Amino acid sequence: MINMEFNQIIHEFEELSDVDFAENMKRFGISYVKSYGLRLPQIRKIAKQCGKNHELALKLWDWGYHETYLLATLVEEPQKVDSCQLNEWVNAFYSWDLVDQACINLLRFIPEAVDDIFIWCNSDEEFVKRTAFSLIAVLAVHNRDSDFDKYFEIIKEGSTDNRNFVKKSVNWALRQIGKSNADNNKKALKLAYEILEIDNKASKWVARSAIRELESEKVQKKLIK
Repeated sequence: MINMEFNQIIHEFEELSDVDFAENMKRFGISYVKSYGLRLPQIRKIAKQCGKNHELALKLWDWGYHETYLLATLVEEPQKVDSCQLNEWVNAFYSWDLVDQACINLLRFIPEAVDDIFIWCNSDEEFVKRTAFSLIAVLAVHNRDSDFDKYFEIIKEGSTDNRNFVKKSVNWALRQIGKSNADNNKKALKLAYEILEIDNKASKWVARSAIRELESEKVQKKLIK
């Protein structure tokens, strides 16, 4: 089935619905209001059958199920996302997996979203703030030769946020920068040791976790290649 329409997608979601899996998602810290209980590979498979479609993405987002939000990030056309939509979607984020998938599937392709990292990192909303640091992490994965120094100050400041889903994204950003190339590894480790000196429980967790991975033999060997 190619270029699935909205009604076909919803029918497919209903057919694949798994109430037990939906309940199990909560064990992994995935919150939602409504869910069909689909696994991400199932959603990605359907996304391939949909193709990129801005209008479809908007309908899926408005439907309000966890899986339709995720699918919307996969089928949306980045070049058609305006400021209003970008802010509406990001401020509606409510779960770590939705944040991370949006960064991976969509936000990294939107220049304005990348610029907004410096706005979102100061948000009082936990998942908006997570978006800033998750997006840095995703950029580091896909742009290994880039210079990430401009994010170091906000990473340092973000490390003091004790909220679980923020500190984990700050740690993710720091680790991915440090794994991107040998030069960034040295810079990230230097930053991690600076963060370690901060008198804050979250900061020390962020720093120690990053140092442990970035100094590991496994990571160092990969960087030498």
